[in-house]
Amino acid sequence: MKVTGYAYPWDVVDDPGFVERVRELGVDEVAVAVSYHSARAATPWSPERTSVVARHAALYRPVRDEAWGELKPAEPDWVESRDSAGDAVRALNEAGIPAAAWLVLTHNSLLGTEFPDFTVRNCFGERYPWALCPGQPEVREYAANVTAESLAGLDFATVVLEACGPLGAVHQHQHEKTDGVWSPAVARLLSICCCDACLDAWAAAGQDPAKALGKLRAEVRRLIDSGDLRATEDKILPTLRQVLLDTRQKATDALRRDVLAKIPSGPRIVLHGAMDPWVTGALPGLTPSAPDDVDAVVLQNWVPGHPSVGAVATARAKLPEKVAVGSYITAVAASPVPDIEAYTTELGKAGATELHLYHLGLAGPGRWADLIAAVSAAQELV
Repeated sequence: MKVTGYAYPWDVVDDPGFVERVRELGVDEVAVAVSYHSARAATPWSPERTSVVARHAALYRPVRDEAWGELKPAEPDWVESRDSAGDAVRALNEAGIPAAAWLVLTHNSLLGTEFPDFTVRNCFGERYPWALCPGQPEVREYAANVTAESLAGLDFATVVLEACGPLGAVHQHQHEKTDGVWSPAVARLLSICCCDACLDAWAAAGQDPAKALGKLRAEVRRLIDSGDLRATEDKILPTLRQVLLDTRQKATDALRRDVLAKIPSGPRIVLHGAMDPWVTGALPGLTPSAPDDVDAVVLQNWVPGHPSVGAVATARAKLPEKVAVGSYITAVAASPVPDIEAYTTELGKAGATELHLYHLGLAGPGRWADLIAAVSAAQELV
């Protein structure tokens, strides 16, 4: 299995031992966060601090005013260099370690708060400031510009696309107090965007937007009032369901198309995604045409067990043979994977040919053995 390890720019440039430690680990490439959302990131290898507080989403390359339209990313003032991602990539290249550009596209709470009209709006009219809507032309232009500016002047072996599609209701927002409240069905319906651009798309498909909104709200209210946390939405809204999905997928395809147009030939294209087309978030549901555009699809397999292994097997069976299936696993979960070596082997046998390993900076001395075990298992798979 090809192994990609993920890292933040400061993990690479601020830690003199990073390159040698990663070389000894034996990953095939390091994915550096070039465009990333807000985070409080632990720094267990640093003798001087315990975390980096990235207060807002930012681009870790120089932000040139002339490169942007109405939406422009912020620069991070918690790193010393205006080009910390570039510095990290160049350091990896000089050490003979291939680098991947890790780009987070539609997840930006800072821009979503400043420009609410460009965010996902649910059927109750509530805005999700963390979620820029791909149905908005300005959002697609922004994502394309992020891609172009992230890659400019650097040598990347791979481009990893995260949040290349819609985000929805389920999100770790400030002190999250919705966990466990909504059934999966409610969360999915609350993740359907009802912004003006999406409503226009519904109308173009022959739906009355006002009536459609009324149906959505009534169905959400019915599911909430039922108190059934196991309810599914599979059989609801039969006349509207396909229009909603088609609208979402057309916007996602347009976003991906604009982003890919900014990537020069050469790097592999890796897309974080899910086989379920209704999934929103950092790994949004694949559209029918997505596999034609990429070299690999990476599934989130952070929770070990049958669902994750089964998802890999399903992806391998349904995706074209030319598209690699990657498994995204974590060595820094609150509850460690009991046997990460065996789990990696299971994923490989189910059809994964790439291991995406989270996280080379967050996993400190106490978790480094798990990384070693996962990489060792991946290298033994044929």
